[in-house]
Amino acid sequence: MKRSIRKVAVLGSGVMGSSIACHFVNIGCEVLLLDIAPKELTDEEKAKGLSLDNKVVKNRIVQSSFDKCVKSSPGPLYSKKFISRITLGNFDDDFAKIKNYDWTIEVVVENLEIKKKVYEQVEKYRTPGTLITSNTSGIPIHLMAEGRSADFKKHFAGTHFFNPPRYLRLFEVIPTADTDPEITKFLLHYGDLYLGKVSVLCKDTPAFIGNRVGVWGLLKVIDSMQKYDLNVDEIDKLTGPVIGRPKSATFRTSDVVGLDTLVKVANNLYAGLPNDEAREIFKLPDVVNKLDENKWLGDKTGQGFYKKSKNEKGQTEILTLDLKTLEYKPKAKAKFATLETTKTIDNLRDRFKVLLAGKDKAGDFYRDCFYGLFQYASNRIPEISDELFRIDDAVCAGFGWELGPFDTWDALGVEKTVQAMEGMNYKPAQWVYDMLATGNKSFYKVEGGQRKYYDIPSKSYKSISGKEGFIILENLSDKVVWKNAESKVTDLGDGVINFSWSSKSYTLGSAVIEGLNKAIDLAEKDYRGLVVGHQGPDFSLGANLGLVFMYAIEQDYDEIDFMVRAFQNSVMRLRYSSVPVSVAPQGRTLGGGCEMTMHADVAVAAAETYIGLVEVGVGLIPGGGGTKEYTKRVSDRFLEGDAEMNALQNAFMNIATAKVALSAEEARENGVLRDLDRITVNKDRQILDAKAAVIELADAGYTMPVQAKNIRVQGRAGLALFAAGVNGMKMGRYISDHDMKIAMKIANVMCGGDLTSPEEVSEQYLLDLEREAFVSLCGERKTLERIQSILTGGKPLRN
Repeated sequence: MKRSIRKVAVLGSGVMGSSIACHFVNIGCEVLLLDIAPKELTDEEKAKGLSLDNKVVKNRIVQSSFDKCVKSSPGPLYSKKFISRITLGNFDDDFAKIKNYDWTIEVVVENLEIKKKVYEQVEKYRTPGTLITSNTSGIPIHLMAEGRSADFKKHFAGTHFFNPPRYLRLFEVIPTADTDPEITKFLLHYGDLYLGKVSVLCKDTPAFIGNRVGVWGLLKVIDSMQKYDLNVDEIDKLTGPVIGRPKSATFRTSDVVGLDTLVKVANNLYAGLPNDEAREIFKLPDVVNKLDENKWLGDKTGQGFYKKSKNEKGQTEILTLDLKTLEYKPKAKAKFATLETTKTIDNLRDRFKVLLAGKDKAGDFYRDCFYGLFQYASNRIPEISDELFRIDDAVCAGFGWELGPFDTWDALGVEKTVQAMEGMNYKPAQWVYDMLATGNKSFYKVEGGQRKYYDIPSKSYKSISGKEGFIILENLSDKVVWKNAESKVTDLGDGVINFSWSSKSYTLGSAVIEGLNKAIDLAEKDYRGLVVGHQGPDFSLGANLGLVFMYAIEQDYDEIDFMVRAFQNSVMRLRYSSVPVSVAPQGRTLGGGCEMTMHADVAVAAAETYIGLVEVGVGLIPGGGGTKEYTKRVSDRFLEGDAEMNALQNAFMNIATAKVALSAEEARENGVLRDLDRITVNKDRQILDAKAAVIELADAGYTMPVQAKNIRVQGRAGLALFAAGVNGMKMGRYISDHDMKIAMKIANVMCGGDLTSPEEVSEQYLLDLEREAFVSLCGERKTLERIQSILTGGKPLRN
């Protein structure tokens, strides 16, 4: 049966309910969000003479919850315009409306009896054949379906989102014995393709997979911390980005999420897992229980493992909790010899080998922590999953880890690590020994460009379900046709090549620009098209500021001019080459990265793309075609008149305020992305989608466009209007003298310079103005101070 989801009903408007509703409208669904009606009037409602039957009163809970969600940061919506897709209501008046909805998701309080009462109402009103799922994180799914009809049970499953649903990619699907297998398959596919999630099939066991393994891992960190007498600052240094985990590491994450959440999950798991061999890890240490009793829960109560305070100078400082004395102390810098040896190792898999070989306390901690995690994860198969890759997928997508337990184990060498684990009394499950005995030495391997996992029952390697068609660049090492120190060109098949780069912060230095031009050369000579993009966390943070600063300090302006000209020429080749080019931005796409995106034949942006021209923040203007391109787009869209000038002013403000769109949808509203550009919700599909876009253009008979020579600019008349506005900002003390100078440089480019009347000019004409402005600002002391502040953390510029 073909099934499409156009309308979704969400029952329960708390933090998760409202956030889930927002994510469904992000992808284009119409959503009905319902909650209970109040039983009592507020004093304000009484003063207004309202009754409990008043619609505003009956929707007060759902309206308040939804408003709070929309105002939260980071925001749950790709665009505030999407609010119009949500209808709010209450259980008393609006429950019957669910009969018109394709999928009903229950997100009410975690109480089985309350959920069952809600399902009685759902059964009464839902249309047979429609989906019904629960977002529970802890209640057994099969218990919630007891007493329901056969059709209800057939279409019922758990669908567990992680908070916040827009940003955390884990989507756990938990069928019962009665769930139709086709429904399970549909939910897994829908989560991946439409919701942009990593869909993970889970068994109906306590906390499913993500929280079961992830929370155990977090509590194991605390166990190892106590064993090796480490403090909070040291643990957050050891368990952050250095091991491929979020910057918030362990204790900062707890403060953000709320210690009460951790306490609740851990206590439930301890009570619900009497046969778990490592159950005692879920028994919270006394110090954690003490913090819970004190209501030191983190950000929500103002203090947790960390606390903000004012020092004697009135400055805000972060204090760290001493877990032995329960006193807050100034944050201490953590240093370990093992960490020092890994500073030059960028590859995480290589870094792990050094970290776990450390001879100091850090090495001891890592070995105890990870060997325990490996043992626990291996023992969970087949209890929580039959396939090992699902455990890795769940913890990575739910907790932001770069490598899951089995992937990390592979990086260290499975056989060698098993021997080390035995020496520390962390013997893994028997199936690991059986795997090694059959000559299989790793949990994963790559064959034919596809990553495969070790399947325990068959003792063979199988393709990862649901990802057979994905393009994962790191799996295509045998398809690399050219590379240098920071970039490479890979054959994606079907006549399409990919250009990717791996410089620090994905900056666009000379090696990357060399690679980009080589990729275009190769594409024009031997291929049908080119995809520009990689699969790192960010697309690009822009130009190499260190290089700009060095040339500026030496007053080598000719070198800066050459560097900017080379980048301009490279960016222009993205659009003006003989083959179609797709640029695939994701994450932070700033400065030059944004300019590359704006010059693609078609951009295929990840939904979570944070993109903008931010050069003003360092005292410069966009010099790689960004200012020119905004001007061209305004000219292309509008006839002469006020509408054109208003659009030009909006474009000017986007540049002058260094505005960054916080989603690809917002980038489209800002004019960075065009209507023809595409958005991919699941970033794992992005390179595949970008390749398809290139093939589509090639099949349609792509012809290289001609550089524009008819860009309408306003000349002196436009400059006068901009000058009036900028002067007003200066008079009102909103901007500095230097900001004013930068703003007028931008205006000069966008108006075509000192022209006596509106004229039509070429792209190259505007690029020359752009480059001239960029180079001139490199000679400004204020610009150098701003650049140095970024490079050195605010140290003053010496004469």
